[in-house]
Amino acid sequence: MAARAYWKGFLRLSLVSIAVEIYNAVESKSEISFRQIHKPSGKRVNYTKTVQGVGEIQNADIVKGYEVDADTYVVLDPDEIDAVKLESKKTIDLVKFVDSSEIDPRFFERPYYIAPADQHAAEGYVVIRDALRKTEKTGLAQLTIGGREWLVAISALEDGLLMEMLRYADELKEAPQFFAEVPDIKPDKEMIDLAIELIGRKSGTFKPKEFENHYAAALRELINKKLKGQKIVAPHEEPPPGSAKVIDLMSALRKSIGEGGSAKGRSGGGESAPKTKTSARSTPARRAASTTTKRTTKKRA
Repeated sequence: MAARAYWKGFLRLSLVSIAVEIYNAVESKSEISFRQIHKPSGKRVNYTKTVQGVGEIQNADIVKGYEVDADTYVVLDPDEIDAVKLESKKTIDLVKFVDSSEIDPRFFERPYYIAPADQHAAEGYVVIRDALRKTEKTGLAQLTIGGREWLVAISALEDGLLMEMLRYADELKEAPQFFAEVPDIKPDKEMIDLAIELIGRKSGTFKPKEFENHYAAALRELINKKLKGQKIVAPHEEPPPGSAKVIDLMSALRKSIGEGGSAKGRSGGGESAPKTKTSARSTPARRAASTTTKRTTKKRA
């Protein structure tokens, strides 16, 4: 079955406008979800909407409200909310371009694929893709869907274009408040050098298929066992090593170098450490986007 487009419209660069379709890049079917079940009957639990002191209410009597104080709300009718919704424009205007490594990874929210809508759009699509690839730039735009305006970043990815929805600046919490308790100390230089050596030995290219979602796999195995009528016994959980004692950091680092510091770690890599610099702000999507560009020579992945 052909994938269903999430959005259809036009991608515009100045006077160049091409028809495109946007597809969700995340496979939601891979996620395991649960329903609440009434154990005695084995049937799914339904929900009724109630108000304290009133009881069950009808959907027609429900409106949206913004809490301004404890139990104090500004009530908004659907027509009032619709009045501020933005018109769903069918054009993504690329209004600014930035270096792809410049965007803080905290802003990235969800990836989407952009494809040309038809053969007539193919040439313009390829022109924009190649221009973004050669300049190593990411285009910024705002996209309106369902009355809400999203900030998006568009960059070259393999043979096509990747669009990532971004968070707005006021959606992020300021980091310093969480790092205020980090002590201002200067570790022993040898310890830092040992840690650097460990990182170097375990460094390699990003290959996401090397990593398995062990929790999801265990859940599927559990479900299959239950379907077969097998009894499930929870294993005894041992405390992690070193959790009950103070660790000698220097000794632990030296032991890691001597015993377990090879690149053949849990990821099964075995590759030598890349000697080129890696962007601290690159993201999985951004690293993937660089695989067919000159960014691959920089080992940003």
